[in-house]
Amino acid sequence: MIYTVTFNPSLDYIVTVDHFKAGEINRTADELIYPGGKGINVSIVLKNLGYDNTALGFMAGFTGREIQRLLEEMGVQTDFIHVSDGTSRINLKMRSDQETEINGRGPKISDGDIQKLYRQLDHLQEGDILVLSGSIPSSMPETIYMDIMKYLDGRGIAVAVDATNDLLVKVMPYHPFVIKPNNHELGEIFHTVIKTKDEVVVYAKKLQEMGARNVIVSMAGDGAVLVTEDGEEYRASAPKGVLRNSVGAGDSMVAGFLAGYLKNNDYREAFRMGVCTGSASAFSDALATKEEVKALLSRSEDCFE
Repeated sequence: MIYTVTFNPSLDYIVTVDHFKAGEINRTADELIYPGGKGINVSIVLKNLGYDNTALGFMAGFTGREIQRLLEEMGVQTDFIHVSDGTSRINLKMRSDQETEINGRGPKISDGDIQKLYRQLDHLQEGDILVLSGSIPSSMPETIYMDIMKYLDGRGIAVAVDATNDLLVKVMPYHPFVIKPNNHELGEIFHTVIKTKDEVVVYAKKLQEMGARNVIVSMAGDGAVLVTEDGEEYRASAPKGVLRNSVGAGDSMVAGFLAGYLKNNDYREAFRMGVCTGSASAFSDALATKEEVKALLSRSEDCFE
């Protein structure tokens, strides 16, 4: 079974405004409302690709109930912990001449709420996959990713981690199955600027030396790189398409990689699936569908080395 954890879910209110002007009344040309949060995005895309999974995390208030309702309407199984202090956040994402985001803060998570999450994690079994992804509320310990991986260490659970800076670095001793920084985040970890795929490979291998098993590095329009635990290096240029929405593309890459690996037990094919799934989301107003991913897979073979 696949489980995702989203510590700070959101309702994403996505609006299109033609030529937004600050300080003036602007009217929307289009509006969309989706359940959001990186782990939730992974859950939605996995379900779209035909893989059942359970979304875990914390919910609060009327927004939390709506996030859960929307997910269940999409067919995603949920087992959220409902907390009493605050409401789940609303994130505003505006598409105009420039993309702009305003993200809410989210509810307060108590120690008791965190212990409830650990009790849920006790139900995971050998061979299960756990996805830890996204930011954490300020009320939670900054070591929560590491704490969870330490707690599950030795149980045969494959953990995928998509986080930044210390959240990511601190899990390395517990050998995450796959991590997915982008090239800018990878550069921040090592206090450098990474622009080329050759540079990505060098620093991805440094993360492997620190403990990561497989490292995918996304590079937006410049493609992506995978360095595997088998010592293989795979590179991809970005499939061709019109960018419509950058939100959720990285999460979709994680979902696609996991789906591809579960299907073929092959890292190259998992990489192809990941890149095409991420691109399919970027080329869509919503998150990638199975049909959109299949279409990209069929015409993107020349993107992969």
